[in-house]
Amino acid sequence: MNAPRSPSRRRFLRSSAAGGALLLGMSAEGVLAAGERAAAPAFSPNAFIRIGRDGRVTLVSKQPEIGQGIKTSLPMVIAEQLDVAWKDVQVVQGDLDTARYGPQGAGGSTSTPTNYENFHRLGATARTILVQAAAATWGVPVAECRAAEGAVIHGPSGRRLGYGALVEKASTLPLPDPQAVVLKDPSAYRLLGKRIGGVDNAAIVAGRPLFGIDVRLPGMLYAVYAKCPVFGGKPVSANLDAVKAMPGVRDAFIVEGTSNLNGLRPGVAIVATSTWAALRARSALQVVWDEGEGAAHSWGGFTAQAQAAAKGPGAATVRRDGDVPAALAKAAKVVEAAYSYPFISHASMEPQNCTAWMRADGVLELWAPTQNPGAGQALVASTFGIPKEQVQLHIVRSGGGFGRRLSSDFIVEATAIARRLSAPVKLTWTREDDLQHDHFRPGGFHFLRGGVDASGKALAWHNHFVSFANRVERDGKSVLQPGSGGSLSADEFPGRWIDNCLFEQTLLECRVPMGPWRAPGSCVFSWVLHSFIDELAHAGGRDPLEFRLELLGNKDLVPASSERGLSRPGLPYDVKRTRHVLVEVARRAGWGKKTFPRGQGQGIAFHFSHRGYVAQVAEVTVSRDGRMKVDRVVVAADVGSQIVNLSGAEHQVEGSVIDGLSTMMFPELDIQNGRIVQSNFHDYGLLRMPDTPTKIETHFILTDNPVTGLGEPALPPLAPAVCNAIFAATGKRVRQLPLAKTDLSWS
Repeated sequence: MNAPRSPSRRRFLRSSAAGGALLLGMSAEGVLAAGERAAAPAFSPNAFIRIGRDGRVTLVSKQPEIGQGIKTSLPMVIAEQLDVAWKDVQVVQGDLDTARYGPQGAGGSTSTPTNYENFHRLGATARTILVQAAAATWGVPVAECRAAEGAVIHGPSGRRLGYGALVEKASTLPLPDPQAVVLKDPSAYRLLGKRIGGVDNAAIVAGRPLFGIDVRLPGMLYAVYAKCPVFGGKPVSANLDAVKAMPGVRDAFIVEGTSNLNGLRPGVAIVATSTWAALRARSALQVVWDEGEGAAHSWGGFTAQAQAAAKGPGAATVRRDGDVPAALAKAAKVVEAAYSYPFISHASMEPQNCTAWMRADGVLELWAPTQNPGAGQALVASTFGIPKEQVQLHIVRSGGGFGRRLSSDFIVEATAIARRLSAPVKLTWTREDDLQHDHFRPGGFHFLRGGVDASGKALAWHNHFVSFANRVERDGKSVLQPGSGGSLSADEFPGRWIDNCLFEQTLLECRVPMGPWRAPGSCVFSWVLHSFIDELAHAGGRDPLEFRLELLGNKDLVPASSERGLSRPGLPYDVKRTRHVLVEVARRAGWGKKTFPRGQGQGIAFHFSHRGYVAQVAEVTVSRDGRMKVDRVVVAADVGSQIVNLSGAEHQVEGSVIDGLSTMMFPELDIQNGRIVQSNFHDYGLLRMPDTPTKIETHFILTDNPVTGLGEPALPPLAPAVCNAIFAATGKRVRQLPLAKTDLSWS
């Protein structure tokens, strides 16, 4: 991958405007503005659209592409309203430039909902100007003209002008009020809702350089970075002279780092003329480490602490409604259960990497496969005292992320190394680095008690959640900060639905770095909560679907009871949408209409996650010796009024199902003496092709609600649906992840 130099992609767009291209952009506030045109250079910022004299349309994708398809789907929105044929569109990746493009990030399934409406108006405004340009050229009323696939047609005469022929005239016209432009009616869409292949698909299949790990620059050097295997440890000394004498090695040195677990961690850098030479030198590296207090931590020790904490009240009360002890005392049936899950890694296929070049003019240039380029730029600036405007970050495609690349540790490591050298340096983590120095999904322990009355109705719910936190400095005080996804919201289900409800939380201090993992919180809470709901349904002798529908009640909206609500801050929970996906998935799966032999069964679950309402039914077969196969997964999803790219949406749902199943079945990280035991895919299991579900059926329910994202909502219901199906098939409850730790054999 040849890096953009002089002119940069940004300067190319700027200069091409003066050459007769029509550029439109959108400011950070979402206001549309004409871009850089020869007649109006003040409209230069935030270019998203370029229409050349040849009619070719170039669209800038501002969000990082990590495999979620946003580089294809958001430009589709512009192209739909612009009314151009997709074959005439080229999509280019925008570099980090929030002043020009607005916020740029990929996480929390936010890219679509935060840009969808603005991108419609962006395309519609461009179309409106082109229609006006054609009308002015012909001297006819604008109302007699219409756009159609890259051209403007005059209705009465049938005359036609392609967009390319209109560029010069359109560049002289004033912009209309973006709120006054007429958007295409969804019934007229030619592109949205169709199956469109990813814009990078051909390059990926051909193996062409696209990803961060593919970056090549003239004179580039290659680096590796060794960190203490114990979290929070630091190097004391190393055999640097011996390493520097090895073939191809240019430098080896200790990086002091900072105390921030999510920032620049101390380590030893090796720089060489090739990745192979750097890796060979690393194999000869000998470091004396100060392991620090983290060396005393272990998963076994954490488990013992959690079990001890469960014997008393939680350290904090998150929610208290009614009188749980009194309600449990009156319950016809009481169920107690302990659920637990381990720390896990993101395990994206492309290990962390970043190319950094500290130029002679004081500008730091970065090429990074990041989900959060703005945060990366800010962390580099604050860590090294470099003005933000002197940190240029080129966003390159990521080979997976799942939340890992929201952190920027690999970017500051590359910067720390490059600042010592006059050449560009590419830092590449090994698979072992990636697995053992991740920002992990925190483990957790849920100690639950629930009761049902004589009719099988939910009467009481108590969840004591024990999770993990790091000690950080905040406002001059040392406080415990829970890991991402390690906080139980007061509005987590079934809070607000059961009159007698108690949520408690206890935090265990650790040195393990933690970060967002796909559908943070929901990815594990859904398994715990909807598995235990299933336990209560069976304890009450109720059909699991009927029990859930009764629990949800008849209200269409349930207000949030806290600022950090389950839905979104200040927004209610739409119960009607949840009931709808539940009923629809049951209908599609034939719930209650099949008779399964012993060893086969159905399970159902739902969850609201990242603005999406999703329900799933799983069908499984468990052999007598305990081998489990998921035969079928049926998904009903409500993510608003429009599916942008049907192909991409189906891929997101199917990928979520497979990812959720993989995470449920195999991965587990053990911690001993403060370090991760597992090192690579030989001892950190992931789902293989033969284990994937035989059938995945996706059904989208279109509702009159804002369009939302799909990267995360379909993952959380998978694990409880499968585990509930396992119970139906075998009578065995899965209360510990990964599933591989549970004996499913039956006779």
